[in-house]
Amino acid sequence: MTTLAPKFKRWLPMLGIAVIVLYCLAPFYWMVATAFRRPSDQFDNFPVPRVWSVENFLAVFAPGTGFGRALLNSLFVAGCTTLLTLVIGISAAYALARLEFRGRAVVVALIIACSMFPGISLVVPLLELFTDLRWINTYQSMITPSLSFALPLAVWNLTAFFRQMPVELEHAAMVDGCTPAQAFRKVILPLAAPGVFTTAILTFIMAWNEFIIALSMVNKKEMQTVTVAISKFTGAQGFEQPFGTQMAAGVVVTVPLVIAVLVFQRRIVAGLTAGGVK
Repeated sequence: MTTLAPKFKRWLPMLGIAVIVLYCLAPFYWMVATAFRRPSDQFDNFPVPRVWSVENFLAVFAPGTGFGRALLNSLFVAGCTTLLTLVIGISAAYALARLEFRGRAVVVALIIACSMFPGISLVVPLLELFTDLRWINTYQSMITPSLSFALPLAVWNLTAFFRQMPVELEHAAMVDGCTPAQAFRKVILPLAAPGVFTTAILTFIMAWNEFIIALSMVNKKEMQTVTVAISKFTGAQGFEQPFGTQMAAGVVVTVPLVIAVLVFQRRIVAGLTAGGVK
């Protein structure tokens, strides 16, 4: 018993990790398995497709579905949201990390509190506002709310990252002849690359997966994003529920994000943990 106890304690964390990974990946695996089933087998519960087929993927990109245009729309909306979030978030986070002023903690608390409002509670006010501005069925009606949802997390994450960077780096650069702006651009910003990269990935994923705002603000098919396009797929008869086609579309939308996270996982972990380890 004494020899088994240390081995059990050593393998217990690995067992817990395995259970968590299995719990998280099981839905994704089932989505992939369903995507590769034939349409006639979409209600089959066997863990592996009995007959592998790509019919569902062909149906996703069939003429008239508009899925290719929806991919481009999502890429544009998520890309613009990420770019604007980084430009505004970096400036705000650097100011909060470096400037000493009364009420700074309150400002940071208010920023993070803004992320606690559920998106559904803002749909009606945004609809009224964007109708007055004639923004319905425009890209800015999707980008602006996504920007407001992404900024609090970006500012919070980047503020913690900038705070752990020694201010002496900027002082040394200014001694060498740099202005404060040049010191930030040439010294601080390159060193902050892990935090900026992490924020960019998280913001892009958040904007890519956004559904409520995109569904509420746009009703033209040629402007809908992939999440809305998937929800509006219909079967061959118009009233069927095309689970296989929806699963195939989900695979097409999800796999690039999974690959990006796996490729850049070290940078993401470094950016998330940089402000928490002293």
